[in-house]
Amino acid sequence: MPDQTRVDLSKYRLQKASEALTSAKREYDAGDYATANNRAYYCIFHTLRAVLALDGEDFKKHSAVIARFTLNYLKTEIIPRDYSKLIFNASLIRNRSDYEDFYLCSVTDTEELISGASAFLAEIQRYLEARYLSEI
Repeated sequence: MPDQTRVDLSKYRLQKASEALTSAKREYDAGDYATANNRAYYCIFHTLRAVLALDGEDFKKHSAVIARFTLNYLKTEIIPRDYSKLIFNASLIRNRSDYEDFYLCSVTDTEELISGASAFLAEIQRYLEARYLSEI
């Protein structure tokens, strides 16, 4: 019997990802690129955690979440491996935007990060919709 709690947690995390993407777009439109980068990263991060929730896995460190998702979903090509670059860049940009003094991310990089986060969220939503049906 499938674990409805895992499905519910996954859906909750997917909703958080969607909200972070909406926030990223809003901050970008307001000209706050550092915050837009942060929110786009968290869209991706919550999306990763939505997938891992169905596996009953979670980690305290962001790097561990990324590593497990990469191992289980990208290297196996369950999810297109091309997304590994997006995830790596999002993590790097978010860390630099949040923690480095005087770091300025280009507007183009921010646009690409938000666009990539949107595409990744859509890809994972399709994957999870099919998986939810098999889990319930």
